[in-house]
Amino acid sequence: MRVVVQRVSSASVTIDGVQTAAIDTGLLVLVGIEESDAEEDAAWLSAKISGLRIFGDENGIMNFSLKDIDGGIIVVSQFTLHALTKKGNRPSYIKAARPEKAIPLYQYFIDQLEAGLGKRPGTGIFGADMKVALINDGPVTILMDSKNKS
Repeated sequence: MRVVVQRVSSASVTIDGVQTAAIDTGLLVLVGIEESDAEEDAAWLSAKISGLRIFGDENGIMNFSLKDIDGGIIVVSQFTLHALTKKGNRPSYIKAARPEKAIPLYQYFIDQLEAGLGKRPGTGIFGADMKVALINDGPVTILMDSKNKS
């Protein structure tokens, strides 16, 4: 699994003109799932994200996690995180998991985040055409891939 974690001062997801999620201070997490991913990948990434200390303390030093600041979180599925761009100009998404594999793993990832944070993340709708708005705070943007644990 591959994620892009963005520290935000606000974020929202809108689908067909209807806002499905909105937060103030917190994290926007874009998640891409590939065919070789399993529950262990989702559990590892959710634990890392839950404990990620990227929020400033009273001195502006990144010492606090999302849980420490009681911030919000939105999780958005994004298969394009697994784009292959070596050949030609049209990205290939051959490594991205098919919906029958990706949807249950996406839901498991959300459930694991909820267990770790004590609150349900806001989400988009898997596979929908979503409008994601955010104000990146910092900017702080972190890339993580469960295939690079060590």
